[in-house]
Amino acid sequence: MKSLIIYTSQTGFTKRYATWLHEEIGGEILELKSAKKQKKDYFASFDTIIFGGWAKASSVVNAKWFFKKSKSWHDKKLILFCVGASPMDNPDIVQFKEAVIPKEDKTFIKFFYCSGGLNYAKMGWSSKLLLKMFTTMLKRSKDEKNRKIAEMLSHSYDISNKKYLDPIIEQLNK
Repeated sequence: MKSLIIYTSQTGFTKRYATWLHEEIGGEILELKSAKKQKKDYFASFDTIIFGGWAKASSVVNAKWFFKKSKSWHDKKLILFCVGASPMDNPDIVQFKEAVIPKEDKTFIKFFYCSGGLNYAKMGWSSKLLLKMFTTMLKRSKDEKNRKIAEMLSHSYDISNKKYLDPIIEQLNK
């Protein structure tokens, strides 16, 4: 099985997971900007193509590129993974996972979520601003759950763990 891992990362968490996955399965690994420069025939030799992006609001950053390309990759095993700031036990992840992949693509693209964290020092100013506004809104909430989330989001943290790749590796071995 010849695999290609393509990823985009803002603060390093998705790159970390892509690198860990590459260490486990081998194949090739490319940042998205390099993958975008490849000609169509470059992708033909791969049996498996994996795209990793990071969660922003209710989507995966740059996943539209993957969805568009995947239309011509139905003969391949396709996996999308996303790295986000939410812990794995956050019930909102179930809804997020349902909404990420377009309905017509769910039959041939498998989706996985991995907990990462936040790194304010590496974030762009617009991401910082949006997150700070969101955190402020949550802090003002009457819901205790929202205030706890606000507390977690108010500082940098790292909850990434290689074990979150286990379901992806299991899927690859099917």
